[in-house]
Parts: sequence; structure tokens; C-alpha cells
Amino acid sequence: MNETIALLIRVQGRVQGVGFRPFVYRLATHHRINGWIMNRNDAVMIKIEGEADRLPFFVEDLRNHAPVAAQIDEITVDNDFPENLHDFRILDSQDLSDDTSEISPDIAVCPDCLDDLKKQPCRLDYPFINCTNCGPRFSIIRDFPYDRNKTTMSNFSMCRTCRTEYDTMSDRRFHAQPIACNACGPQYTLHAGGRKEEDFAAILSAVVSFIGEGKIIAVKGLGGFHLMCDAHNHHAVTRLRAVKKREGKPFAVMFRDLPSAREYARVSEEETAALESWIRPIVLLESKKKMPGGVCLGLNTLGAFLPYMPFHYLLFEKLDTDALVLTSGNFAGEPIVIDNDAALGTLRTEVDAVLTYNRDIFNRSDDSVVRVIGGKDRVTRRSRGYVPSPVRVSMDVDGILATGAELSNCFCIGKGNHAILSQHIGDLKNAETYAFYTETIGRFQKLYRMNPSLLAVDMHPDYLSTRYGEDQGVAVIGVQHHHAHIAACMAEYGLDESVIGVCFDGTGYGTDGNIWGSEFMIAGLDDFRRYAHFDYMQLPGGDKVSAETWRTGLSLLFKAYGRDFLNLDLPFVRNLDKKVITLVTEALEKRINTPLSSGCGRLFDGVAAITGLCTHASFHAEGPMRLESALAHGISDRYEADKGKPMCFDSIIRQIVQDLMQKTPVPVISARFHNSIIWAIFETVGKMRHETGITKVVLTGGSFQNKYLAEGIISLLSREEMKPYLASKIPCNDGGIALGQLMVAARQREKTKK
Repeated sequence: MNETIALLIRVQGRVQGVGFRPFVYRLATHHRINGWIMNRNDAVMIKIEGEADRLPFFVEDLRNHAPVAAQIDEITVDNDFPENLHDFRILDSQDLSDDTSEISPDIAVCPDCLDDLKKQPCRLDYPFINCTNCGPRFSIIRDFPYDRNKTTMSNFSMCRTCRTEYDTMSDRRFHAQPIACNACGPQYTLHAGGRKEEDFAAILSAVVSFIGEGKIIAVKGLGGFHLMCDAHNHHAVTRLRAVKKREGKPFAVMFRDLPSAREYARVSEEETAALESWIRPIVLLESKKKMPGGVCLGLNTLGAFLPYMPFHYLLFEKLDTDALVLTSGNFAGEPIVIDNDAALGTLRTEVDAVLTYNRDIFNRSDDSVVRVIGGKDRVTRRSRGYVPSPVRVSMDVDGILATGAELSNCFCIGKGNHAILSQHIGDLKNAETYAFYTETIGRFQKLYRMNPSLLAVDMHPDYLSTRYGEDQGVAVIGVQHHHAHIAACMAEYGLDESVIGVCFDGTGYGTDGNIWGSEFMIAGLDDFRRYAHFDYMQLPGGDKVSAETWRTGLSLLFKAYGRDFLNLDLPFVRNLDKKVITLVTEALEKRINTPLSSGCGRLFDGVAAITGLCTHASFHAEGPMRLESALAHGISDRYEADKGKPMCFDSIIRQIVQDLMQKTPVPVISARFHNSIIWAIFETVGKMRHETGITKVVLTGGSFQNKYLAEGIISLLSREEMKPYLASKIPCNDGGIALGQLMVAARQREKTKK
């Protein structure tokens, strides 16, 4: 007979709120092992005892067969003393210190719960069905450990049926904190025409009718309200644009199922996996067929996602349409609405109905956005489904708060060797968004029991995030914008050495006081050296160029031709107001309010304007997006750039003008321009490699959200046996920059202590 032994197992990672305890219970039952499992604030602890030859198989299955949403970072196994335990139990959670374990993101409804919707008497068509494998997590948690009384489910008392399931170890809902059913859980209320409807069957019928009639409904989702209408109804979509003050930006579309999405977009194997994952992000796809509702407005990409709440599935069962516009319930620049009263106050006047429910959203989160580039998911907006999963880093980042950038803000806190990025916050210049920012920083500090002793901020003196950091009364480290971008990507891939960093974006404050944005650097976590950049251009009107991209186009022509550009027979020049041209030209000549920028994004803006694709941007990065969308594939030739440092693009602008005057199609011009940028990067990186011997190349900054640009340079670098790195788990745009700020500050603190 085998000897009885005992093991004490410590599991760290995303192992709370993902069905981990029921999974361990079933595993112990399968292996005929006794013991217990306990959630602690810092980890999950498991004690097992049984015959010596059985326990190793338990540990192996623990590592290899965890729930789909779990992520085990570390398992520590120590010998322990047998206690002659007679069963396997789940013990009460313990809160022992200021350490914390991982908090699960919100998880899309699972297939088992969808099956229960049609079979379980107490949950027939219940729109808040969930289990240990799915449902709300981050959006409802107030404090840690993750137990019902520390979530917004605390107001709902379990009925006898739910309590029995919650207490039954063999049940899929064993210790499912948001467990609920028709008898005891949250309920929807429809507000329309001055009346309230609380019967869910009647609500569903009314919503179906409203959608069929082309109406707009504000619907409370998992992390905030959405505005919803039929994606095929042009009138409804046009009206929604007016409500959102969203003239040209594409809308994301929720499709009934994958076949419906494939009718309108090309979907690769990797994109299918992203669409169907438990995260359920919006995935940017290549359009195949124009949607009749006008959701994309001339772009060749389509933001598509699949249902992830039970309500979505129940609604599509009865709808005639196979596609809904589901966009954030907010107005331009403001954070997504999460409060019922706020929705009934601010959204109600703009829509035909408001659908609320009586469970609070504590942590707001927008839908996440990904794009498959180089065969790999690349997060461009990191929120629902990803947050608050940390990035595990090799350094001690404890007690550091990185405040992030001004646009597309996320902040980042350090806890031990975990870097925890916030959900997408937005643009801080909006007062409501800044209030959301400061409130969420406070909530993260409380949730993770963290009082910052060091703050990392952007070097830009006028960023609100920088000012916030400087007002906190603790030590502050300023981090150059593009160095932070590079460090963020390094952190994701665990790099801690000198790399070649290529950072392309629109705007970043440079050490020379100018606006940077096409940076070639030799960089590590501790320092950087600017090796090369694109030539500076003047930005007439300063910040006005973001919306009035014609200004940058005019500046590029002036730089390449001087005043002679006025004689060019170009539609772009002919269509501009002559008085405006005169004023801007004089400002360029006299260098009045024309700050210098090397921003790649601004270069793309200017070319988009000159080619007539976008002279006025109605949303961020519209010019670069339209330029990418227009390009003709299969074009290998390119324009020749001027040689030297900085890299001058005057000759490329002249070649573009020549092509336009010769009636060369704009898609061909766009392809040649993109190829020119790709080769400029490739040739410069080649020189840097030759001089330094470095083969690892970090590609970062918002410009690398451009799939053609990113895949083109990745392909060229890979062929030359260089190793390109492009962020995947974090955004390469400003949404990821706080992670880099955190890492640079941690390294500086580390050096100071030595």
C-alpha cells in the first residue's frame, strides 16, 4: 500500500473568479485526493493529501487543464504534514496582508450557460445567467478577495435554488459570486414613451420592434451603456452619428454569428479565434462587402464583434437583422455612461428608449479592440476582457504609479513584479474624462492596496497626466515619450538590454523642445540615444493641424517647393481658399505659430491631404487611416527619398505631386508612399545594426497600427535575420505608454539604490 503524503500548493496568477476552486475540487475528486482550497488576497492555497503515487498526477493536471480564462503564472509545491483529512473542502477566503492576487476580467457568457438558458427552469431566458466560467468580474468588484459581499451583487440575496448550487462543490456554479436566476437576480427595466416595462418577455418584444422601426436604444451593457440600432438601416445609423457627434468615424458592428460576419468581411483563422475567444473584443477586419447602413464611410476595414452577454443572444434570436451597431453610450470625448440615472438624464433625450438593469457597474470599461497583424492579435484599445490582467515584469515595480499620456490614456500601477494597466480612459482634455481618470486611480490604489512612493510622468509639461503626477507630493520622474513607448514593448517581451527602437506616432515632446514622432533610437530601460529621425516640418496653427490636415499638406508643399507650390495644378491647391493660403504661407515664411514636428503621423496627414483623401479630419488619425485604406496591394515600387540625417522627404513629396499631375491613381500613390516609409525604416535599421551589432528591433507608436506598414517592415527585417518586436498584449499607441514609464522609473530607482 502506498504511503500517504501531503503537499501545500501555492498558485499565483489569474486564479480567482475564473472557476478555479470548482475546477480544483473536481480534480481532487477525480484523483481521489482529500484536502482543501482557499482564496487568499495574495494567492490561492491548496492542501492535498493522499497516496504518494496519485498526487503528482493532480499537480500535473492542475498545471495543464486549468479553466480557459485562468492564467497560472507560478505554482509552488512544498511538502506538508498529513492531517488524516477525510474529504476535499473549500475554506473561507482570508485577507492576510497588503499583497493581492490577480482579478479576473469580465468573461463572455459560456456555451454551458447558453444551453442552460433553454433548459433550466429557474433560468429560462434569464439575461444575467452566469457560472464560475463566465460573467461579470472586474466590472462589479469593489474590493479584494473576490467574494460576493465585495461586489455589486451584494444587494441580491440568493434564493434557495441558487444557494444550493453555490454550496454544492460538484455544481458548475459552486462559489460563482454573481450567481443569480429569475427569482433572485438583477432585472432589466425598459424606459420608453414615459412608461416603464419590467416584464422581460415584453421588454425583448419591444426592443425588437424598436430596432425594426429604425429606432435607437441606450442599452446597459457589461462595462457601460451602449447605443444600439440596426446596422443595415441607413437612416438609423445617420441619426446615431448626429447623436454621437460622430461625422466620419466608423462604427463597430455586432454580428449575430460568425457566418454573418463573414458575409461582409474576410476573416482569417487567427481573426476567427479572436472573435470567438472568451474576451470577445472588436476585431478590425478587411471588408469584403459594403454594409448598406454606412457604418464604415469609405474605409476598407470593419470593426466586428460577436455577442458576449446573454441578452445579446436572446435579442438576436428574435431580430430579423443579423447586425447591430453597438457603440459606446457617451457623447464625443466623454467617458462611457455607467449609471442608470445618468443614462436616463443625458441619453434619454437623444434616443427612443433606455434599457437599464438594477445591478451597479462599479468599474466602467469600453469594448476592447484588436487587429491581427503578422498573424498575431495586437490590442489597440485595452479594456473589457483584458483589464485588469497584469504584465509580469522582471523588476520590482512596487509602489510606482505611471500616469500615462494625454490622449488614449491608460495609467499603470506597480505591485511587486506586476505592472497593472488601467482600462482605456480616453482623452484627458475632457473634464468628465479627467474626473474618470482621477477616480479610477483612487480605486486601483484601494483595490491593490498601493500607496505610490514614486510617480512616472511624460516629459510634456502641459499634459494633464503630468500635472496630476506633479501635484501628488511624492518623487516624480519624467520619461521621454518615445523612450516610454519602446520600454513598454520591451516590458511585454521581457527585454532588458539595448535594442534598436523605431517609434512612429503623431506627437511626443522631445528633449530639444520640438515635437518628435519618427524616432530611431538605441535604447534600453535606463537610457536612449536618438540616432535618426525624419526631417522637421512646420505645423501652421499648431494643434489646429490635427483636425485641419490641409495645413500640414500645405506645409509639406511649401517645404518642397517654396512659394512655387502656388503654381502647381493640383486639385488640393485649387480647392483651398486663396486668402487662407496667403495667410498660412506668410506664417510659414515668418515662422509664426508653426512649431516643428518630425511626427510620422503628421507626414501621413499631409500626404492624405495632398492626395485629396482627407483635408479635414473628423476623428483622430483619419488621414493615415484613409491613406492605408486606399492603397493598392501588389505594388512593389516606391519613391526615392533624399539621403542623410535627418531623412528629408521633399523629393518624395515632389514625386507624389508629379504622379498626381500625371493622373496616377491615388491607390498606387498611396502604395508607393507606404513602401517608401517601409524602406526608409529598413535601410536606417540596417545601418544601426551594422554600427552596433544589435539585431533586436522594437517597433512601436501609433503608426504601427497600420497593418500594411507593420507587416511590410516585419517581413523585411525577418528576412535579414533581425528580430522585430511589435506589442501584442498592450497597445502600441499611447494606451500602452504608462507601462514604459513605469519600467523606466523602476530602473532609475534601482540604480539610485545601488
